[in-house]
Amino acid sequence: MAAIPFWMRLLALLPYLLPWSDALPFGRSLYGLFPALQWLSLPALPVVLLQQAVPFGGFLLFLVLFLAVVRNPRVPVYIRFNTLQAILLDILLVVLSLAFNLLLAPLGGTFAVRTLANTVFLGVLVVVLFAVVQCLRGKEADIPTLSDAVRMQL
Repeated sequence: MAAIPFWMRLLALLPYLLPWSDALPFGRSLYGLFPALQWLSLPALPVVLLQQAVPFGGFLLFLVLFLAVVRNPRVPVYIRFNTLQAILLDILLVVLSLAFNLLLAPLGGTFAVRTLANTVFLGVLVVVLFAVVQCLRGKEADIPTLSDAVRMQL
């Protein structure tokens, strides 16, 4: 197996900014306790600005990534794999965000809701960091269940 070029490794980690940008609101209560965590939002700032500036920006970014990268056979499989994995992680975060807004919003900012939100934030942080490190190493980030779903789609 040939080594994956460095430029391809960098391109493969960029789609993980999409789920990271959607995970940032879950860590709101942690930012007050640990102000240094706010620095972790800087890499996702361009994606957040695009989502806020362009109507349906997140959906458009999803469509571009899915149609131009994942479904394009000329794009290397390594980049397609990581892009689809980031998209599936983002879909999971969007569903969690909807569940938080619809089901847990009436409870307000109780300790239990903040704890669940912090758990989601820290879980996504660990998964995204793992995926970024694996991309830089030139390996596929094998996330249980999620990677299996990606392999079935490619």
